[in-house]
Amino acid sequence: MTGPLIRGYEVVIGLETHTQLSTASKIFSGSSTAFGAAPNTQASAVDLALPGTLPVMNKGAVERAIRFGLAVGAKIAPLSIFARKNYFYPDLPKGYQISQYEIPVVQGGTVEFVLGTEKKTVHLTRAHLEEDAGKSLHEDYQGQSGIDLNRAGTPLLEIVSEPDMRSSAEAVAYAKALHTLVVWLGICDGNMQEGSFRCDANVSVRKPGQPFGTRREIKNLNSFKFMQQAIDFEVQWQIDRVEDGLKIEQATVLFDPGTGETRAMRSKEDAQDYRYFPDPDLPPLVIAPEWVEKVRATMPELPGAMAARFEREDGLSAYDAAMMAQSLPFARYYEAARDACEQPKLVANWLMGEVSKRLNAEEREIDASPIGPDLLAALIRRVADGTVSNNGARAVFDFVWKGEASPTFVSGGGSLAEVRQELDAQVMVWIEAKSLKQMSDSGALEKIVDDVLAANPKSVDEYRAGKDKAFNALVGQVMKASKGQANPAQASELLKKKLGAG
Repeated sequence: MTGPLIRGYEVVIGLETHTQLSTASKIFSGSSTAFGAAPNTQASAVDLALPGTLPVMNKGAVERAIRFGLAVGAKIAPLSIFARKNYFYPDLPKGYQISQYEIPVVQGGTVEFVLGTEKKTVHLTRAHLEEDAGKSLHEDYQGQSGIDLNRAGTPLLEIVSEPDMRSSAEAVAYAKALHTLVVWLGICDGNMQEGSFRCDANVSVRKPGQPFGTRREIKNLNSFKFMQQAIDFEVQWQIDRVEDGLKIEQATVLFDPGTGETRAMRSKEDAQDYRYFPDPDLPPLVIAPEWVEKVRATMPELPGAMAARFEREDGLSAYDAAMMAQSLPFARYYEAARDACEQPKLVANWLMGEVSKRLNAEEREIDASPIGPDLLAALIRRVADGTVSNNGARAVFDFVWKGEASPTFVSGGGSLAEVRQELDAQVMVWIEAKSLKQMSDSGALEKIVDDVLAANPKSVDEYRAGKDKAFNALVGQVMKASKGQANPAQASELLKKKLGAG
């Protein structure tokens, strides 16, 4: 990829993403992976590697890795090896982490996404299975630190990208696309606050055409906002250092959201520092072609394919289609509303506009919307047939969203057509109760237009003199006189006809 230069430097970014797999038990033991348990209540003898215990591979974790590999078009290794990654840290009870090194289960692949109006592709190096470490706790311990080993042994799929990204915006867009994909596939719950999806960003800078610069790794970014802030600060820091003639040393750094700055934590280790060697307690992981095909048969339609279908069949733009496929619940809502009213573009506009605005303001997901797809479709049908204006429809939407609308009809079931007729009738009750129905009497509208023209001779003269703003003022007067019930398009057409005749 290419990206904008910053102070004459090109930014180079690669991401390593730790995705917690959605298994009920850990990768090598039967301990629970449920979040929020009291410290050290979900750490078994196997998780701690006590003498006499042996790890046993979790089949569900492997299947989730296969599922991901198929989704990104990667090679699924028929045989992969688990290794011990040796290092000492208080929250690593074994003194080593079981991971994959030389032969990972998923090799290669790509992730595609849209940034603005441009389609981007990031290549993946690998995705490998490994266990998580425990967690160090530094609060509420009277100046001491505690260790919670509940996370020890939790299954992770570490997804490593090539250094393909050239801006923080690209990195965030890629991370969001990856987040959407793993949640869509059902292999991860995507909860960033609980640590289910967290990223390490490898950042370096160079002059265009030069070899890669020395990278620094920003660890444990669990927010897209923080990711962008951290990368932007790190880029400026590295450029300042290079411009001052100083050397950048390979290091692991942390981002402090309070200051908006990165700070060095330790020098960055290389692979040889971990003394990888094959785990003697785990045999090679063998994945037969039949197993891969069995998983393939259960794969859902993927976000990219769905967005392409929305472009092709519904006539949406690439951006709109990608927005409709931003999550599986969002896509299902769009499809249900679209099928109910056969107005794909209007549905997309409402979902990206009024619906998303309300959901974001209230921090709700689409499946918690108080207005379901069938009810939204009923409202859109009334916009499409001219019964109510867009502004009027937004007023009804607001009325219903806030829970101020009392249902007149209680659904007794019936066919889909009967349910839709019932919703249409309900929407009409609300429209009429708010006096929002657009005028359908052409004679009444013509009289209002005549009265407005007679009352505003100055605007009429200005319009005829070539001032377009005067025409807009006349349309506004018609809408005001009709109490917002005139159809703006009809009012404009009638005004032009009358002014042309004059």
